[in-house]
Amino acid sequence: MTAPHETTLVHTRLSRCALEVEDSRAFWARTDGATSVSAQQAFDEYWFGARSLARVEVLLANMRARFSAFPAALAVLHRWQHMLPETRRVICHWHLQLSDPLYRRFTGIYLAERRAGARPEVTRDLVATWVGLHGPSHWTMTMRIQFASKLLSAAYSATVVTSNRDPRPIGTPRVPDEALEYLLYLLRETEFEGSLLDNPYLRSVGLDGTLLEERLRGLPGLAFRRQGDLTDFGWRHQDLLAWAAATLRDGTSRLAGAAL
Repeated sequence: MTAPHETTLVHTRLSRCALEVEDSRAFWARTDGATSVSAQQAFDEYWFGARSLARVEVLLANMRARFSAFPAALAVLHRWQHMLPETRRVICHWHLQLSDPLYRRFTGIYLAERRAGARPEVTRDLVATWVGLHGPSHWTMTMRIQFASKLLSAAYSATVVTSNRDPRPIGTPRVPDEALEYLLYLLRETEFEGSLLDNPYLRSVGLDGTLLEERLRGLPGLAFRRQGDLTDFGWRHQDLLAWAAATLRDGTSRLAGAAL
């Protein structure tokens, strides 16, 4: 069976659908990915509230790319009924990164570098210029500006940027232990560029280097150790599904209040 993998082909889905945390939550609650659902059914059953059928089609296409493409993850999210708002937000952010290479580079490389620089802020004009350099060359200036606005909107919803007005400070989202363990077990069974200690998913939320290692040592689902240049991830569970079976009780994570 082919392992899930991060999307590498640039596309424009983000231009019609940003982070959508509450719509993602509605999607998880109604499907575990075991059966196929049509847009008409989701529309008739008000999955996303009083949205038009056309909007429901857009939302479903994005939810499938972000979550259904990772079957074990969707099964876990379906079961995880009571989740901290901070966990929900950062999980939506990571899944958008997995499904959108430009958002992944924007938040995991560009914003991470600016956060560590002398001026940890960004403007829409700077982002539009960045899109011009990293997006398809055939995109018009109007498309670049539109996409830049959507990148910033999604990053703001994820609290990766902390204002929706220029200049926009670059923030560090809160990542509870439950969220960090979820990501690590998901990445363990996903094909992605980078390593478990150095990747855009963790860098985008300010976790790298010594800070990351300190967090890893405190996770109950891992037994992380470093000796010189050698690191060891002592996985306490076989996979993401086994992690969820051991961690979730009645749809609530036992780690919910564990980390600041």
